[in-house]
Amino acid sequence: MIAMILAAGRGERMRPLTDTLPKSLLKVAGKSLIIHQIEALCLANIEMIVINTGHLGDQIQHQLGTGEKFGVVIRYSKEGDEPLETAGGILKALPLLGSEPFIVANSDIYSDFDYQSLPKQLDSDAHLVLVDNPPHNLEGDFTLENGQLQNEGAQKLTYSGIGLYSPKFFKGCAYGKFPLAPLLRQSAKNNRLSGQYFSGLWNDIGTPERLKSINTCNF
Repeated sequence: MIAMILAAGRGERMRPLTDTLPKSLLKVAGKSLIIHQIEALCLANIEMIVINTGHLGDQIQHQLGTGEKFGVVIRYSKEGDEPLETAGGILKALPLLGSEPFIVANSDIYSDFDYQSLPKQLDSDAHLVLVDNPPHNLEGDFTLENGQLQNEGAQKLTYSGIGLYSPKFFKGCAYGKFPLAPLLRQSAKNNRLSGQYFSGLWNDIGTPERLKSINTCNF
């Protein structure tokens, strides 16, 4: 299976840390966030990882190289200084991702999620991993019932930034800059979005305060 790590964002909320360093290279427990993700994916026997890059992306490629030192093939989808947002970035990388379902993971999360727990066969357009709502997203994103995701409901959970996607999820999309959320909501409306709940370690490292907190409290 192939995986994609999203690493093209400018990390505006992380400034000034990201003025000179890509957000995915910020460290938790003495190791870059993106390396934590790569190592977790390798444990699940992922054979190739595609990384989209943008702001200061050359630093990412310089640090990770071809992936040989991790035991995986790494390829890059370069977006330049104007990132295409999440869905636009995935669409641009589709030629590298093949014709089978692929994993997508945000580079700015720190988690002990086991990628081997994802479905071996995808019967929906996409399958999302949901977590308890963090303080910065108390209203949640989707409800989960019998493995299906819906837009409405009393007990919403938060999309973790980890998912399994079919290439057909992006069918009909035009190349360019566009977000992922509207596509997910339409898929949920069409009953084509599945998911699972994860209760383990998960942190969205979105601000300097969150980065400092996790490094201070956990290590």
